[in-house]
Amino acid sequence: MLSINFGGTWLIQQIEFQLFPRHESMLQFIVFGATLLYILLMALPFMPGIEIGLAVMILLGSKGALLIYLSTVLALSISFVIGRMTPPHLIRQLLDWFHLYKASALVAQLEPLDQQQRLKLLYEKAPSKLVPFLLKHRYLAIVAILNLPGNALIGGGGGIGVIAGMSKIFPFYAFISVVAVATAPVPLFFFFEVI
Repeated sequence: MLSINFGGTWLIQQIEFQLFPRHESMLQFIVFGATLLYILLMALPFMPGIEIGLAVMILLGSKGALLIYLSTVLALSISFVIGRMTPPHLIRQLLDWFHLYKASALVAQLEPLDQQQRLKLLYEKAPSKLVPFLLKHRYLAIVAILNLPGNALIGGGGGIGVIAGMSKIFPFYAFISVVAVATAPVPLFFFFEVI
């Protein structure tokens, strides 16, 4: 992360130009590139892409807030789809590689089950009272964890989306609806603060 920060500072010092109306196409290219980078970073697990989003919102004001909001929903949708499409045998192999054999066995048990059967098995296997509570209120848990400061340590938005997709206990439309609500506060703040 430090190398990205130093690299970005060095690049800005090398470019060192003032914005004039003739630079509008370059500015549009920079905003487009920053948006694509933001979507990529937000979709990847353990990548804190929100810093780029905040920079774009500060730079562009209310238009940037809408752009970042839509980009966030798109990025988390992509991470959810990646999680949903990941074959369970690859997850088991990865868990076995980390010597997490109980988790691997649980994935093997969950693989042939539908959503309701998965939830029932997870309720039965849950080790404490907190886990059944979180499963019962799983949509509120997603809202809370997406807005948790420092959630990059537990996977960030991309990791949360991938895990939600792999779990197959969230329908796609419900996950996207929850993400749309959970990610709205900061862009709304920037939108109304600027207007």
